[in-house]
Amino acid sequence: MATFIMIPGGWQGGWVFDTVAKLLLAQGHKTRALTLSGLGDSPAPSVNLSLHIGEAFQAIKECPENPIVVAQSYGGLVMTGAADAAPSRIRGLVYVDACVPRTGDSAWSLTGPHFRDLFIAGAQADGINCVPPPDMDPRCRPQPMATFLQAIELTGRWLDVRQKTYIGAHGWEGNPFLDLYDRLSIDPAWTTVSVDCGHNVARLRPDLLATLLLTQV
Repeated sequence: MATFIMIPGGWQGGWVFDTVAKLLLAQGHKTRALTLSGLGDSPAPSVNLSLHIGEAFQAIKECPENPIVVAQSYGGLVMTGAADAAPSRIRGLVYVDACVPRTGDSAWSLTGPHFRDLFIAGAQADGINCVPPPDMDPRCRPQPMATFLQAIELTGRWLDVRQKTYIGAHGWEGNPFLDLYDRLSIDPAWTTVSVDCGHNVARLRPDLLATLLLTQV
């Protein structure tokens, strides 16, 4: 049995993993999907990347066993920061078409022109929050821009987590993570898996994602 902590991408809450969680629970595993501050039903002022990292770190600390931590897209920054603070508390890291940052990186620096355009358009109203693109789930919430713009500071200790997997979703145009995938594919410290799917794997192919997560146990 394993415990999975799941961190969503931008604009989304833990609900995006609902179907994945049900499939994992049916196999006897435990799950906890995080809804980070500012992305639930209650407004949260002064939200930035550091706050989100702290929330993920706390969830890992509260877990009675070393969890497998899963992150989608922006959530890769959050997961990496939390793992950097507590590598010995983590069984494995799974990046799902996600940012894999080095110190000084941000969501803005790691993404491509398509998402930067979405960030700019979404923040035009107040420059503080980025509204979700119109084609996303109605449960999505405006993302505090500080979470996209703040640079991460890392010691590199997160690399001590022995089980590191990258799932690349290669079924969509404009994927900014293709070079990252190629680099990790030749790194013996990583396992890489390519899937023919759009960016939001948890929403588009929850069955496939659950199957891939089960291989981590």
